[in-house]
Amino acid sequence: MPQTIRIDLIWQSEKYPPPEWPLGEVFTVNADTQSLYNVVREKSQASSAQFWLFWDSRLGNPDTAVIAEIATTPGDVWHAGLKLGTSGLPTWINFVVPTWMLNRDPDNDIVSTSWRVSLAACLVRTEVLIKMGGVHKEFVSLAGAALEMGHRYISQGVYVRHIPAMIAKSSFIESIKLPLYDELLFIHLRFSRLQFWWSIFRAVLIGNSSLVSILRAWRKINVPSQPDRDLIYNRSALLENPHRLEDARVTVLIPTLERYPYLRVVLDQLRRQTIKPLEIVVVDQTPLEERDMALAEEFKDLPLNLIHLDYAGQSTARNVGLQASKGDYILFIDDDDEIQNNLIELHLKNIHQSLAPVSSGYAVEPESGPAPYEFTYARISDVFPTNNTLIRREVLQSSGLFDLAYDKGQQADGDLGMRIYLNGTLMSYNPTIEVLHHHAPRGGLRTHKARVITAGLSRQKVMLRRLPHQTEIYLSLRYFDAHQVREYLWLKVRGTFAIHSGLPRKIAKLVIGLLILPNTLWKMRQRYKAATQMFEVYPQIDYLK
Repeated sequence: MPQTIRIDLIWQSEKYPPPEWPLGEVFTVNADTQSLYNVVREKSQASSAQFWLFWDSRLGNPDTAVIAEIATTPGDVWHAGLKLGTSGLPTWINFVVPTWMLNRDPDNDIVSTSWRVSLAACLVRTEVLIKMGGVHKEFVSLAGAALEMGHRYISQGVYVRHIPAMIAKSSFIESIKLPLYDELLFIHLRFSRLQFWWSIFRAVLIGNSSLVSILRAWRKINVPSQPDRDLIYNRSALLENPHRLEDARVTVLIPTLERYPYLRVVLDQLRRQTIKPLEIVVVDQTPLEERDMALAEEFKDLPLNLIHLDYAGQSTARNVGLQASKGDYILFIDDDDEIQNNLIELHLKNIHQSLAPVSSGYAVEPESGPAPYEFTYARISDVFPTNNTLIRREVLQSSGLFDLAYDKGQQADGDLGMRIYLNGTLMSYNPTIEVLHHHAPRGGLRTHKARVITAGLSRQKVMLRRLPHQTEIYLSLRYFDAHQVREYLWLKVRGTFAIHSGLPRKIAKLVIGLLILPNTLWKMRQRYKAATQMFEVYPQIDYLK
């Protein structure tokens, strides 16, 4: 640790004097929202410290050696929130994004990604406080203010990590229940107006809160919705690459099914990579009578390992390819991708500079229009796209391989990504690492009649609706509780009424949606039953040998 490091201590206490603090200045404040808002506003700009440590005196004195060591690890904000009772809060987020990856908390005794910050024990880069701001003073509780700050940070490019070793095992831990006003203010600040009113509708409908109490709390809110949405934290590289990128041993893994014209394009583009792959493992599931046996000869200049499978299944294919792989890194791409000549190099740079063992990029899909806002800037990843992700081999050795339940359905990548995240692995998303994803009209999951109607297509056509595949419901059942699954299903029902068009077509979509609502609910119930039965059918997840 450099001797010049400075960490200012924000000591939160009304009666206990601060400890000796050799790392920087000490500011004593009350443990309330207004006091912490004021100290950040008044002191952060003039601070010469690289970090601020927020600390509640009830936890005892912070260990300077532990805090200094934490500051050397990947991240911008480090906290012990899950150990201090923030898990599952705020509860109203389950009305809005119930099955969001980062809404499922990892175990509170491991180092992991978590936005559920507690300012009772929290280390923050000073530049983050200066650029992104501290807590919103409108919150009644400091817990609610810290949770909004953590969600704002991680949603807008800040790396936020949970470090249980920050506090002693015997530390004070309180049971946290947020006031209704704070729950409502959180949704108001962090989500859209539609999501805000939907959460009120659902809270009243299930008896979470009365309409009268919600309206009383709502009338007290006098701040604009989503005031900092366009404020992004542009992170600098955490580490200059100490190794030669050219020495990296990268396996490129491509499952393919009835898409030889597309496959030939991506294999040709792999010839021109600025950093050459160690091997290219292609797992071909095309039926024998349609199989193209000329690929090996046509691409004999490439380190091609062509594996043929008589059974078609995306998880099976990728697992076979992974077990045959030799690289220290695995690059997942699809057979209908087109890639940049420096795709491997860009992923390796992102891994070395972010200190994250998983690097994901963006898949450009022309028919879907511009990228969604949250995919336009670098951040901790809450997705694991198997058409554009590079991962260190050892991560897969601890997370397990692909679940065979998704062989002929969607969300195989989401399931593996969830397990990687829950193991505590830091995952980095960088939008400059692009592939062009064609969504080929045949082959792939379309062979199994999955992805026939996409969400984007449903929002363009009056007569189409997008219902979740049973494997998507299976994923929600694997990782989320019954309340979260229920809210997820109702959000999917609501989505069948959505259309991006003018008022006449919106009305038509609403009318048609209401007419077919009984059928929609029946189909959802059938798929839910099929998803619950999948737990009895599929074997345990295999591990990388």
